[in-house]
Amino acid sequence: MSYNFKIPFSGRSISYTSEEIEVVTSVMKEAQPLTQGKNLTNFEDKFKDYLGCNHAFAVCNAASALEISAQLCQFCEGDEVIIPSHTYTASAYPYIKKGAKIVWCDIDKDTRVVNAKTIEKCLSSKTKAIVVVHLYGFLADMSEIMSLAKENDLIVIEDAAQAIGTEREGIKAGNFGDIGIFSFQSHKNITTLGEGGMITIKDDQMASLLPLLRHNGHEAFEEQTDYWIPAMSNVVLPEFNGLPLMPNNFCLGEVESALGSLLLDRVDEINKNKKQRAISFIDAFSNNLPISFHKEESSRHNYHLLVAEITNGKRDSFIKKMASEHGIQCVVQYYPLNRYDLYKKLGYGEASCPNADNFYDNMVSFPFHSSLSNEELNMVKESSLRVLESLA
Repeated sequence: MSYNFKIPFSGRSISYTSEEIEVVTSVMKEAQPLTQGKNLTNFEDKFKDYLGCNHAFAVCNAASALEISAQLCQFCEGDEVIIPSHTYTASAYPYIKKGAKIVWCDIDKDTRVVNAKTIEKCLSSKTKAIVVVHLYGFLADMSEIMSLAKENDLIVIEDAAQAIGTEREGIKAGNFGDIGIFSFQSHKNITTLGEGGMITIKDDQMASLLPLLRHNGHEAFEEQTDYWIPAMSNVVLPEFNGLPLMPNNFCLGEVESALGSLLLDRVDEINKNKKQRAISFIDAFSNNLPISFHKEESSRHNYHLLVAEITNGKRDSFIKKMASEHGIQCVVQYYPLNRYDLYKKLGYGEASCPNADNFYDNMVSFPFHSSLSNEELNMVKESSLRVLESLA
């Protein structure tokens, strides 16, 4: 069935300012080179200042950052990594590629992210790492998770792809774990022309390897008699804990880096605006309607996405009516990974994650990009209320 959407679920989050558009065209004309230059360094420095961390490295997307994090874990045969079943696929497959066995973790039914209790159920003597995903823009309870990880000597990777700018007790998402992952993909609260990412590292030795892992193993020769002798740069094989790590090409260009630097100046404003609009939207729904939101007014949530659970089992009817009767494209996101053919074929088709399964089977994600006008958002709200009343 085809639909004529008045309000689509946009894959593009924000509208760029004239200053942001101008810096893109300026760097296109003037940057020398167009990669690995001063704009990249500036973006990384600003990101470190913003996050309050010591090491940050811009990469082409969050998936590449996750690939590097999986490399740095240095999995041995039999090592396990705990990952939520309810997340985007890039949170999981890099660890399989690097030799780990996935153990699917359930989410908390109220916050829709993992916590220390759901993680603890998955621990074994083979567990080496935990991937904590701050899904939908909500910062998980990292204090308890880090305590659990410390007790069990585990590596913690924070997938903060959707949670930039969220914080708890003065610490921002991505700055609790050993490694932090961020995304600037088209749908995120800030986006560097569709793709982009950042990886943050706590360990100094790990951090020293990142430029090599990101950019083909390139570094200067120890002895170079002139700039072209023996060549412009050497290619080395990075080692960590005495083991080799193959390099990659995960670079972020100068144009994207320059844009990212400017967007950091207004990410808090974007987050604040989205949260205010989300809370206002949520407050319009009375308790007697068959819908449940996760309402969080603190800085733990940036409302990257606005999602809810339809509680009377009529989720599909709700989405169909929104589309056919009101021209509004609501969607369903984050199919439990164990249900995908890819993971079934790899032997990861079984999971005991009832909260994740139940939420996915009843969840709805509303159009909620930053560039959505107040009039359009009000139309989504009023239409949702009418449809829910008809289905109650």
